[in-house]
Amino acid sequence: MSKVAVVFWSGSGNTEAMAQAVAEGAKGKGAEVEIIGAADFSSDLVNAYDAIAFGCPAMGDEVLEESEFEPMFTEVETSLEGKKIALFGSYGWGDGQWMRDWEERCGNTGAVLAADSVIANEAPDDEAVSACKALGAALV
Repeated sequence: MSKVAVVFWSGSGNTEAMAQAVAEGAKGKGAEVEIIGAADFSSDLVNAYDAIAFGCPAMGDEVLEESEFEPMFTEVETSLEGKKIALFGSYGWGDGQWMRDWEERCGNTGAVLAADSVIANEAPDDEAVSACKALGAALV
């Protein structure tokens, strides 16, 4: 059985809703799934999972959340080489530049993106929820 972590930060609940859908998609494919807040995840845990989905909304000038998520991800990214990962998050402005930057950053670590990243403008609609479920399934 595949073991998947869904690691996220959410301020408004939008990215949390996406995390729940990602977890549901992975569980639907038979994975054992743990949903973990960004503050509770570290590089020590990376190898405990076969795959990891990371979720963070766009903040400020289209950047990752800076007080919890960014420090955690900076610490974890050096452990992601060869690891199957996926990215998701919500935004309220801009055009998704934070996600394109994040994808490039992950590519530079040697991580393996299992599926196209999912972004949702504000609360995830039915299409975004379906895409999150598919993203979770792709991790298994």
